[in-house]
Amino acid sequence: MKYFRLSALALIGAIGALGIVSADAAPNFKGKKVSIIVGSGAGGGYDTYSRTLARHWGQHVPGNPKFLVKNRPGAGSVVATTFIYNVAKQDGTVVGGVQRNIPFLPIFGQKGPQYDPVKINWLGSLNSEVGVFAVFNQHTKIRTLQDAMVKEVIFGGSGPNDTEIFPALANNTLGTKIRIITGYPGSTNTELAMRRGEVQGYTSSFSSLTARNPKWKTEFTFLAQNALKPHPTELKNVPLITDLVSNPEHKLIWKLMLTQKVMGRPYMLGPKVPKDVVKMMRASFEAVARDKGFMADAKKQKRDVVFVSGSEIQGMIAEVAATPKSIIAKMDNYTRYKGVKQKVKIGLARHTGKVTKTKRGGRRIYLMHKGKEVKAKVSGSRTLVMVNDKKAKRKAIKVGMTCTFVYPGAGQEAKQVLCKK
Repeated sequence: MKYFRLSALALIGAIGALGIVSADAAPNFKGKKVSIIVGSGAGGGYDTYSRTLARHWGQHVPGNPKFLVKNRPGAGSVVATTFIYNVAKQDGTVVGGVQRNIPFLPIFGQKGPQYDPVKINWLGSLNSEVGVFAVFNQHTKIRTLQDAMVKEVIFGGSGPNDTEIFPALANNTLGTKIRIITGYPGSTNTELAMRRGEVQGYTSSFSSLTARNPKWKTEFTFLAQNALKPHPTELKNVPLITDLVSNPEHKLIWKLMLTQKVMGRPYMLGPKVPKDVVKMMRASFEAVARDKGFMADAKKQKRDVVFVSGSEIQGMIAEVAATPKSIIAKMDNYTRYKGVKQKVKIGLARHTGKVTKTKRGGRRIYLMHKGKEVKAKVSGSRTLVMVNDKKAKRKAIKVGMTCTFVYPGAGQEAKQVLCKK
């Protein structure tokens, strides 16, 4: 018996010497690489958040692994989510940075997604969006959402997204008289239309509006906060839209739609990742989200950071998934615009000049046009790039070339960039 005890102790010592750890040992990623799979293309907001995150996350994970960002765009992050859920390693070394609507597609009955959002392990989010119903003061006397229930106000929209869904929902649940003019390529174009007097307002994220409009405090009035939680520092006297809704069913519809905004920029692990690894990665995600170096880096990229925990996101998704199907079936009707949409025709400008600088591998190109520097966004898939009458990639555009931007306007994505060496 004594011999057996000594042998057992020797075996335990040998196991320790070999570096074999028990099942109860804390996860350690030393020598590993962690991939952040971004469900959208390079250069966008999700990509910028993820690359900033990757520069700081490793120091908060046991073993200090290296983090790499890989873009896997397609179907609004459905491709990336499906890969992480069904194909990727389930050991915590594959993280997803996906769009905030991802959990709700299968819950709301969309066909195609092959994942269960309730089973996904959510790590948290780097942002919690606060949207606003905003009007441009110069061209309307509307100052409250109640005013918009009495008098018509014209909003600019850019398709079946927040810019048109939320005004329609306000019309159908609160009785507002918001008329939508659709067809604006993006918020920048809508803001130009407001300044021209074509439209009087729109719905936007508060952070984007204030970043683009330095005089926002005097130029805009905010009718309601389009969020479940108020902005942490601004908009003190602007009501939450849900506080203006009294009908219980209508309030539930708003809550379902606005839950996505709370999620902001969510990150996830696959459904079969061990619980101890999930716990460790959630803790490290919170640590990096609160890291001063990361926050300073994010500020340089003009990205707000508002941490939302993984457990909070997990709970929200479970709550939405438990919503009666009878309510979900009504959502399409509530979010459908009942009026006749007028569609604006956006002309394309042509600005020609010498290229002064390029950024991010040609994703941003600057040139001098009539003594003023103008910028164009260049998509790798949607922008046609020609150099000396031959189709080229955006990285072929060099400083000193004479190029023509064909685009809606300065700062917008170009339809064509035509260059000569």
